[in-house]
Amino acid sequence: MFQRFALLFAPLAVLAAFALAPQAYGQRGVGAFETTDEVRAAIERAQRASQQAAQRGRSLEAAAAEAKVEADKIARQSAALAARIQETEAEIAVAKGRLTLIRRQQDALNARLGERREPLIRLTGALQNFSRRPLVLSVFRPGSIRESMYLRAMLETTIPQVRGRTAALRSEIDKSRALRGQAEAVLSGLAEEEQRLALRRSQLAAIETRKRLAARRRGGEADREEERALAFAEQARDLDGLVARIDAAGSLREELAELPGPMIRPAQPSQARARGNARRLPPATRGAARSPTGLRLPVDGRTLRGFGSVDSSGVRSEGIVIRAQGGAQVVTPAPGRVAFAGPFRGYDRIVIIEHSGGWTSLVTGLARTDVKVGDTLDEGAPLGVAPPEGGPVSFELRLGGRPSNPLDHLAR
Repeated sequence: MFQRFALLFAPLAVLAAFALAPQAYGQRGVGAFETTDEVRAAIERAQRASQQAAQRGRSLEAAAAEAKVEADKIARQSAALAARIQETEAEIAVAKGRLTLIRRQQDALNARLGERREPLIRLTGALQNFSRRPLVLSVFRPGSIRESMYLRAMLETTIPQVRGRTAALRSEIDKSRALRGQAEAVLSGLAEEEQRLALRRSQLAAIETRKRLAARRRGGEADREEERALAFAEQARDLDGLVARIDAAGSLREELAELPGPMIRPAQPSQARARGNARRLPPATRGAARSPTGLRLPVDGRTLRGFGSVDSSGVRSEGIVIRAQGGAQVVTPAPGRVAFAGPFRGYDRIVIIEHSGGWTSLVTGLARTDVKVGDTLDEGAPLGVAPPEGGPVSFELRLGGRPSNPLDHLAR
């Protein structure tokens, strides 16, 4: 009788101890979220980002296949790869989010198993000790036969309750095994996505090398524009001053382009003066201008600060701040022309882009920039990457120097 009970409990004790073993996948989830609801929201956001990036990638790949001019083909291939990289990064974020949910479920399950394991182990040990006692010795021990009969009767009356508890424990152990299997499947998929990400990044690097070589062959005016932009950065006291100078230079270029007849482009557009009756609409009039074509966020991630929010120092945000994954791909918010690209004090590396309709966008917090001043950017063209450890990437949108909430202008 006692041997039967000991055999009933012993395997459960072993399985419970196995289920409570540390999980190797526990540290690979996204640890920046405090609640399970936040993790689920992050997974849903990453899934949407993956679907959108995949759609952009297909569209850009089709455009690249149709392009006749080599430069256009390379530019669209670059943008398509950047979209595919963002798709893969989003899939990795989904996998890490799922691992976090699995880890939290496993932690809760381990807590329940831990509460039941100790009584189970003590009971199993007692029954095993009792079962090993020779029956002949019980005859010579006063009261031992009565004690044995009482214990036997007690165990028989509690069999249904004991079986119910062991069934519940087995169910918990089965859940633990299922969670372990889910984690292994997610980890396998995560490894494949990471390999795919590395391949796509190397392909994009090769294309960017081709673009840089082509830019070097062009030389001349592009180099002069970059020198002027760097001079603006040295002269500007702060980021607003830099954007204002670049906006002024962009306004002058538009005025010069509107003049009738052929003309020689001045070596220093910032020192030239517009002639004739051509006039550019003032910022106040241009306030009704349409949003930049196809505007999107430059990087995927959780919004840390919204437009107009005030930080602890009392500084009001003129854009939005996004928490990007480590080394995340950053792309142009909309087609345009690079007006500045490089380091600027206090902001790591930044990119300023001029868009049609008098719009200007500003992306800061990059670890690396892959564009140069004067580059024309198609939709989704890569700008650079976020820092390896991840972190805030800022995105501002301005019209005539006035900040505007980027979220109000995103393409639907």
